[in-house]
Amino acid sequence: MSASTSETAERAADGHGPGSDLLAALLDGMDAALCAFDADGTVTHWNREAERILGWSAEEAVGRRGFEGWAARSADAAEALGRLMGAMEAPGRQVHEFALLRKDGGRVLVRTQSAGVRGSDGAPAGVYCAFSEVHAQIDLERSIALSEALFDDASWGVVLVDVDLRPAVVNAHAARAMGVGPRAPLGRPLGELVGQGVEELEGALQHVLAEGAPRSAADVWVTLRTAAGERRCWRSGFVRLASPLAEEPVPLGVGWLFHDVTEERLAEQEADRLRFRYSQLHRAGAAAAECEDPMEAATVLLDFALAGFADHALIDVAAGERRLVRAAATPEGAPGPVAVVAGGGIPLRYPSGHPALQAVSRTGPVRASATASQQPPEEWAAERHWPRDAVHALCTPLRSRGRTVGVATFLRSASRPPFERPDAVYAETVSVRVAASLDLASGAGTGAH
Repeated sequence: MSASTSETAERAADGHGPGSDLLAALLDGMDAALCAFDADGTVTHWNREAERILGWSAEEAVGRRGFEGWAARSADAAEALGRLMGAMEAPGRQVHEFALLRKDGGRVLVRTQSAGVRGSDGAPAGVYCAFSEVHAQIDLERSIALSEALFDDASWGVVLVDVDLRPAVVNAHAARAMGVGPRAPLGRPLGELVGQGVEELEGALQHVLAEGAPRSAADVWVTLRTAAGERRCWRSGFVRLASPLAEEPVPLGVGWLFHDVTEERLAEQEADRLRFRYSQLHRAGAAAAECEDPMEAATVLLDFALAGFADHALIDVAAGERRLVRAAATPEGAPGPVAVVAGGGIPLRYPSGHPALQAVSRTGPVRASATASQQPPEEWAAERHWPRDAVHALCTPLRSRGRTVGVATFLRSASRPPFERPDAVYAETVSVRVAASLDLASGAGTGAH
């Protein structure tokens, strides 16, 4: 350094001169270890972080030339000082790694960034050097590399959500999962991206902000606000993000990681459904076998089939060419078992094209739904002689000994989804058993073909 610069540095190190207290506070408050050398390689500044890493105090370090005899082995000291002082003439910052000695004698590998200092006349006056332990620097680089990899190449969706529960950063995988571009979700409420399920998702995020991350990942079912309105299941994990620079943890938001497990969950649900349904069939067969009255056996079979499948069930028996008579039904006003209808015998006035009549004609299952018609659901159900809360219907012919002996109708309310093809297969399996009981109840009577 120049004489005036060296004198100023010495006064600052000794605690003299205007601004020395401010300079000392700034240096000691830095998170990085910092030291400075004059043009001769003499230490002029040494902050608290440098003392923490190496154990040497500022009083012990300032005024020494280079590291020899205290902070480096003799074999390493000259090379270390030479590489540092080389930054005085080189442009920009220079990065080096070398071993230093702690005060307790232990060695530590440090990574330094050094740059030259110019005097008031523009001539080289010294060098300042920031350094950290190599493993700490590597940890930082790993963290940065991990962040970049998550947002560039991850096979999981990664979303950083701010404290207002709005996406701040979204990786490409997450954007594709949401059916939008990578920048489209930024700053928007989650409710604009997700329909059904947004309350559960926002509740999970608020919990993480308030209480911290849950112990395990969770499945979150959502319906996307896309043209297709897909329903997806996202296996989600959450971590709370807090500022490392604050004395008290300050929440910055939530890191949300997820991947799509819709196909796996649907397959598991279908397997569970099949196990339950065929368990019900087994129990129904055992219970029906104990019924002396075949008609009672038919109603018992339907009772077991209704569990988890439908809200109402009806049995219409054949009474001649394309005529059906209501024989048994669940109560219309409240839940209850399938019971024989008293005082039956009058053919039902089903309108042309009624699903039950279609099932007789086709000798196969027929599905219908109020959502596919222009009528209000109550009118749609009443016109078809069904309970007024019926919204979805499945009619299956009751076939025994090559004859149609009636029709079984399963009905769902608006709280359940429409019947699908697997539901029709199950209903046919139930109907085969119900038909056998009805055929036995009617003796050798003839039915509609």
